[in-house]
Amino acid sequence: PCLLEVPPVMYQGVDLSAVALEEARAHLSEMPGVSFQEADLLEAVVRHAGRFDVIFSGFAVHHLDSAAKQRLFYASAMRLRPGGSLMLVDIVREVGQTREAFLEGYLKMMRTRWTEVLPEQLEEACAHVATYDFPETLVELRNMARVAGLTHMELVGKYGQHHVLRFAMDAD
Repeated sequence: PCLLEVPPVMYQGVDLSAVALEEARAHLSEMPGVSFQEADLLEAVVRHAGRFDVIFSGFAVHHLDSAAKQRLFYASAMRLRPGGSLMLVDIVREVGQTREAFLEGYLKMMRTRWTEVLPEQLEEACAHVATYDFPETLVELRNMARVAGLTHMELVGKYGQHHVLRFAMDAD
């Protein structure tokens, strides 16, 4: 809804899921300047020739290993216009918390709070999280960003293990 209220000049959606892209097409059908690409976010950012005001990722970066996350930060820093931002909505571990401890708590939260999800779908989601989720800490994400040249990190919001983060270069 916020994109329809204040539409960007251009919006390029990237996702590995054709189903997710079709859903996005339906939601954004009234918005001009929209395109979609079925691709890996990291590879799309690395290979894109243009520059962006905002690169946004929602609940995808935690699937990357640490080296790929660092590569995403580098690629984002190269693709952002001056004053641009990398926005991440994702899961984040607490400092000192192991992946295993994070997953234990996150899976417990899913099983106790996701009461509207059918049991077989919930177990499928839990299996996905246990296999593919590799969240970093805020310190680790900040360090990755700094190494790539994104020297400013802002915690926009925190909702349990879910964080909204903005990374940018200092405006000098």
